[in-house]
Amino acid sequence: MRNLVNAARLAALPIAVVLGMMVTTSPPAGAGTVGSAWVEGTLVHISSANIKVKTPSQELSFLLVPHFDQVFSDDGKTTYQMKSLHSGQLVKVYYDQKFLGQRHADRIIVLSRHEMPLKQQKG
Repeated sequence: MRNLVNAARLAALPIAVVLGMMVTTSPPAGAGTVGSAWVEGTLVHISSANIKVKTPSQELSFLLVPHFDQVFSDDGKTTYQMKSLHSGQLVKVYYDQKFLGQRHADRIIVLSRHEMPLKQQKG
């Protein structure tokens, strides 16, 4: 009987070690919050799979997940459908690069034309 109890303890030891390591480890240093970076610019291209925004210094492309619906007005009160976006609009795109290093949009804000685009901010 004692051998059976010792064998059960020995079998449970690796599981306890792994669970203990999961609890005590901290998240990686590079992990940021969703949409930790943003860019403002003119919308150049939009499709069901990606969006391209042109800033004064560069042109950035972002992936869109299927059923993406995070399009808002600048005050955050009005939501837009993706089909209402068109080239030439001033937009602000919140994004991150967690999935295989590719930029993907988390939220798109449609800005009014009287607002001037700001410099790009990285999180």
